Amino acid sequence: MQDTSFAIHPGTKKQLVGENFKEVGRLKSYSVKDGVVSLITESGFASISIFNENIVRITMNPKQEPITKTSFAVIGTNEKITPDVTEEETELTIKTSKFMLKVAKDPLRISIFDKDGNVIVEEETKGMAYNETGEVVCFKKMEASDHFYGFGEKTGFLDKRGEKMEMWNTDVYAPHNPETDALYQSIPFFLTLRQGKAHGIFFDNTGRTHFDLRTEVDTYSFKAESGQLDYYVFAGPSLKDVLGQYTTLTGTMPLPPKWALGYHQSRYSYESEEEVRELANNFLEKKIPLDAIYLDIHYMNGYRVFTFDHDRFPTPKALIEDLKKAGIKIVPIVDPGVKEDPEYPTYQEGVRGNHFCKYIEGNIYFGDVWPGNSAFPDFTSTEARKWWGEKHKYYADLGIEGIWNDMNEPAIFNDTKTMDVKVIHENDGDPKTHRELHNLYGFFMGEATYEGMKKLLNGKRTFLLTRAGYAGVQRYASVWTGDNRSFWEHLQLALPMCMNLGMSGVAFCGPDVGGFAHDTSGELLIRWTQFGTFTPYFRNHSAINTLRQEPWSFGEDVEGLVKKYIEQRYVWLPHLYTLFREANQTGVPVMRPLVLEYPTDENTFNLSNQFMIGDNVIVAPIMTPTTSHRVVYLPEGNWINYWTEESLVGNKHHLVEAPIDILPIFIKEGTIIPHGSVKQSTATPEDEITYHVYLGEKSNASYRLYEDDGATFGYESGVTFEQEVTCEKDDKTITISVKESNGSYDPTWSKETFVIHHCDASVEVEINGDVIDKGNKIYNESNKTLKITIQR
Repeated sequence: MQDTSFAIHPGTKKQLVGENFKEVGRLKSYSVKDGVVSLITESGFASISIFNENIVRITMNPKQEPITKTSFAVIGTNEKITPDVTEEETELTIKTSKFMLKVAKDPLRISIFDKDGNVIVEEETKGMAYNETGEVVCFKKMEASDHFYGFGEKTGFLDKRGEKMEMWNTDVYAPHNPETDALYQSIPFFLTLRQGKAHGIFFDNTGRTHFDLRTEVDTYSFKAESGQLDYYVFAGPSLKDVLGQYTTLTGTMPLPPKWALGYHQSRYSYESEEEVRELANNFLEKKIPLDAIYLDIHYMNGYRVFTFDHDRFPTPKALIEDLKKAGIKIVPIVDPGVKEDPEYPTYQEGVRGNHFCKYIEGNIYFGDVWPGNSAFPDFTSTEARKWWGEKHKYYADLGIEGIWNDMNEPAIFNDTKTMDVKVIHENDGDPKTHRELHNLYGFFMGEATYEGMKKLLNGKRTFLLTRAGYAGVQRYASVWTGDNRSFWEHLQLALPMCMNLGMSGVAFCGPDVGGFAHDTSGELLIRWTQFGTFTPYFRNHSAINTLRQEPWSFGEDVEGLVKKYIEQRYVWLPHLYTLFREANQTGVPVMRPLVLEYPTDENTFNLSNQFMIGDNVIVAPIMTPTTSHRVVYLPEGNWINYWTEESLVGNKHHLVEAPIDILPIFIKEGTIIPHGSVKQSTATPEDEITYHVYLGEKSNASYRLYEDDGATFGYESGVTFEQEVTCEKDDKTITISVKESNGSYDPTWSKETFVIHHCDASVEVEINGDVIDKGNKIYNESNKTLKITIQR
């Protein structure tokens, strides 16, 4: 009925946020203990904790003193800083080295300021409230200049001002459009940019939550349907600072194995061993780079996890070994639903070990998914997670190093699309309903899978892809944006979705290249692959009964251009890998909205159709059919067209040409970009690094390259390589310095090439004190570049 005009029947009017809510009222008393300021009000309890010098935690519970236990999203250490508290007639003042909080007494209002007295977040006409159905809500003042980013995986434009959003992990096959809400990931964290300064809020509630940035002009709210009000405020003051503070709390991603950053090919499904071998041979014969092939649900015996169908896949171990020798990994799908079958060992173990989700009365919950009637592990139990992780020995023993988690919202084939909310999760002795913990299910499955595989691979990095997750999911998995469609509009949606995921701590993300459902076209596949070259996660995936979309599916012309941009992925991999290391250390994403680098430039505030790789490369995909040009905005500075060497001024919109073989890319003057070489897969060692030097009008540039073995956790103990390249010029000489530092890893390349752009043939070049003679310099008159190769 909701798909018809009945959806707007007058009787279906929904309660507005703010209706029937009761405020916590007047402050009656307060106390300070262990760094926590506890507040007792007329109608509830609240607390303020200075988590660290940049983070404040605020909780409210209408029935009891707030629970101090955090969700599993939080791994940061509470430093329990004791603030100075001063009481006056109408308010409390709470001070630390970085914060000042004002707590108005009647009615209770909590506002946070920086040390200079500038407002970070403010409660004015409304504050914290609750109602008799168990909902809790918090209202904050919204300034006219506020712009909002993050919120995880959401459709629509980059800036979420004017949106209403729901967090409830949901399997959404169709449609995906600007009003589709909610999707598979729930990350209740956002950043606010206000006149060049930023702060953030993380609403740590694992049930169904709502964010309303639309209903009122000068107020926004966040609400939960269960649990208590529990949120963290991050002081900033820059967007990058907020991301660093948030990922200090929830963790950064581990470095993935390098093969996970290559090109991946998938389909629902490659249904036989013969088909997979033929697919791999096509890539090898056509010399199209490939690092991974995915196996969707048809590889299993009756869709039972931890099995292979030996009619379809008679020799899985040999298949995996043979492909690995060719540099190709196999990544199988693993869903949470365990088929109800008393002769199936995994089901037997789950029942006997008490690992499945149950109702309070003790009977196992069953739901219908791919295998039919199925039970579901209770991943809130440490013992269940340990059991599930150990089950992956089945895959590890076959030589598998990466896993794909799907259907883990959890998705159930019923009207609600998910598990009965009355199911009880044991939660390690703190039982809660599925209504309260729903959004953690995929997160916990990811932890179980990642930690299990990590132990089984004996020091090798594992790779995990997940559809569902919660804040902190980046500690275990990469994320793809789910079941998109082969529409140009979905290519357009993918840019702000990925940028906001990156601004939510999830640096390793990407959409299904080409679109999953519906039929793609050759032109759309080319343009989407061009975009995919620069998405952190790069996988082509398509649905059953749709047109094939492997690179060669639309003839030689399309194949050639798709191959060109898959090759470019490997050329750019040294730069991308360096940025992955930065994300691992700082939480700053690989793929960035321009506003992250230019937060005072109003042209970037809602720029949703182009993005940056790092802080010096702008990528502007073509996202409409039969289009050979587009408008590109370039911020301050001068920018070089990557393909034509044309220099373009910043703070300006440019109309640029982009025929079907061109993805517009622009490099900022005064920067250096490292390139590798085209290779069949990342299994081929890099033998040469090329540094492209774009000085332009600038007198200097620098770059710090990061490298390690790309396969183990040795980087955590210093088995790394960093190389700092600096370049300076005067009227007649360019001086290059190359310094190696910080680690014990010896890289594989023996040659280093420097390509100096926009320079004269007569320029003298000096590298580490050695003047390069004329015989070792190659000058290209047509594009004004000078090339020099040295032995490392």
